[in-house]
Amino acid sequence: MIRRRKILFAFAALVISAAALVAGLGWLDRAYPPPLPERLTISTEVLDRDGELLRAYATPDGYWRLNTRISDVDPKLIKMLIAYEDKRFYEHGGIDPAALGRAALQLITNQRIVSGGSTLSMQLARLIEPRRQRSLGSKLLQLARAIQIERRLSKDEILERYLTLAPYGGNLEGVRSAALAYFNKEPRSLTSAEAALLVALPQLPERRRPDRAPDNARKARDRVLSRVAEAGVITHDDAERARLESVPTTRAALPALAAHFADLALRKAPMAPHHKLTLKKSVQTGLEAAAREAAQRLGPKVSVAMVLADSRTGEILGEVGSADYFDGKRQGWIDMTRAIRSPGSTLKPFIYGLAFEEGLIAQETIISDRPSDFSGYRPRNFDMSYQGDVSIRQALQMSLNVPAISLLDAVGPVRLTTRFRQAGVTLQLPRGEAPGLAIGLGGAGISLRDLVQLYTGLANGGRTSALRDGTEPSEPASSTAPILDERATWQIGDILSGVVPPPGAPHRGIAYKTGTSYGYRDAWSVGYDGRHVLGVWVGRADGGSVPGISGFTTAAPILFDAFTRSGVAIVPLPRAPAGALRTPRADLPVTLTHFTATSEALPVVKTTLEPAPRIVFPPDGAHIALSDAQDGTPLVLKLQGGRAPFRWLANDKPFANAERRRTATWQPDSTGSSTLTVIDAAGRAASVKVVVE
Repeated sequence: MIRRRKILFAFAALVISAAALVAGLGWLDRAYPPPLPERLTISTEVLDRDGELLRAYATPDGYWRLNTRISDVDPKLIKMLIAYEDKRFYEHGGIDPAALGRAALQLITNQRIVSGGSTLSMQLARLIEPRRQRSLGSKLLQLARAIQIERRLSKDEILERYLTLAPYGGNLEGVRSAALAYFNKEPRSLTSAEAALLVALPQLPERRRPDRAPDNARKARDRVLSRVAEAGVITHDDAERARLESVPTTRAALPALAAHFADLALRKAPMAPHHKLTLKKSVQTGLEAAAREAAQRLGPKVSVAMVLADSRTGEILGEVGSADYFDGKRQGWIDMTRAIRSPGSTLKPFIYGLAFEEGLIAQETIISDRPSDFSGYRPRNFDMSYQGDVSIRQALQMSLNVPAISLLDAVGPVRLTTRFRQAGVTLQLPRGEAPGLAIGLGGAGISLRDLVQLYTGLANGGRTSALRDGTEPSEPASSTAPILDERATWQIGDILSGVVPPPGAPHRGIAYKTGTSYGYRDAWSVGYDGRHVLGVWVGRADGGSVPGISGFTTAAPILFDAFTRSGVAIVPLPRAPAGALRTPRADLPVTLTHFTATSEALPVVKTTLEPAPRIVFPPDGAHIALSDAQDGTPLVLKLQGGRAPFRWLANDKPFANAERRRTATWQPDSTGSSTLTVIDAAGRAASVKVVVE
């Protein structure tokens, strides 16, 4: 009886002790939980419309640490990781006794560490709570933390935290950062060699960095390949092929696309972990490449900005604020898509559109391009010449100034600016100044974004779409009031689609208009098809002059190149709506055969014949570098005086077409002395000699 009581007493004591131990461990678990924040400190990401990474920002402590989900990673890498690091990952509760026993036995037998016994849960414990030194106490803490982690996180959550925090050398943390830095791609689709390298690096990230120790990296990768092949994750043949792949020897910068756009998104919502924009990564990449290469050709202080938008939705698909965000000489940090600049002649299509809408003109209506005085305002053409009587179609395609001002005088500047305001765009005028005729030639300020918004109306049947980029606090209305009626819009598109592409550019089925501001400060080109609008600005961010730039010779080639590189499919311009016709001149009613201004535009009578032509650029005796001429940018020839049309010759060989403008382009094809000659309509000639080196 006494013996039975002793047994019962001992059993009760054991139960109480066990309960106390469990309670104590539970109390310790609650009192000293593992440092597992609900949200890790990760890099802020700016994403495109499809979730692709455009730009990432380092964490406050200077690390590239991109949030990683299992769906972000190639399943092959997950299988390799578990087979190599923790093959019983899904079976244990944080500690693998068999792996610990094997590691201990190997340590005793070999007197050195042969393999580790750490599970992925234990490795995560070390990542979230780094140990200062290797000791028995730190190892025991790591074991306890692994058990705590398993109590709080699912297996997938443990994997995701490990994939986000694992070190890869330098300030790279997480498998996404490493894949982007070493392979220049997201880890969704990896080769066996790439996946094996990413499994091998976290154990000794600094010693195995492929950009600093490629031999160590290759050996570590090959060990992983052998182990996972033995585990059946990949075949031995696949492992042998993977060993033949080289390891990367450089570390690439993480994506930094749409830098200005990304900065804006960050300023608007600094606490958001990611920002999703309307941009498309492939479009953005193409536009940035086109801008960067064009700026390099144009000079060290010249910048390029672009905006490509969907005219139906207003969504911006690509936006380049400068040719190079990090180029101080170009003041690349300034976002030139939002800078207010003079638009040159790019507003002329809307003047003509209002005149079509009012029934004042048809495409074949004759309008005068002669020196005129509009109550003291005397516009002159860009090349200082006049064409006499021309059709409306020719006047817009040649961007003649006097006809545009005649039409603006007829429809009224206030009416034009009112239409712009209805479309959501307000021109910047000098303080206290009312809209005047000068706005037709660039005498007002506008940003590239606003100019593209106006042109969405031309691409969208007259109805503009408010531009949006994904940073707005609330989605704006997709469209505003019509800027022109549908028939007038078609007439403008029909005319502008007939403008000859710049030299060397293919016909792309787009309508486009160019412009150059006073003093060669801004060169513009805006083009559109039946769905997209692309605007290009070229100039200096500080407003300085860039002699020789123009919309046609400088901005238009970039426009055509950027349309190609953007990858957007060209959508045909819409068919003519009911009532919109291109009527031959012979069939026009008498009221539309000639344009008659509603207010006086007094002609300036010329009493003498135009002076003889004179070539002003290049000057006689100029030396030209052939390498500069062969980079795709032809030499611009300029003359003064003479009567159009002009016939140019190089070494007595005539150019393909006569020119009505006082500018032409020439592409020298060899070195040596060359003679350039121009002959005007009156048979007068001028020549200069240049040396091509």
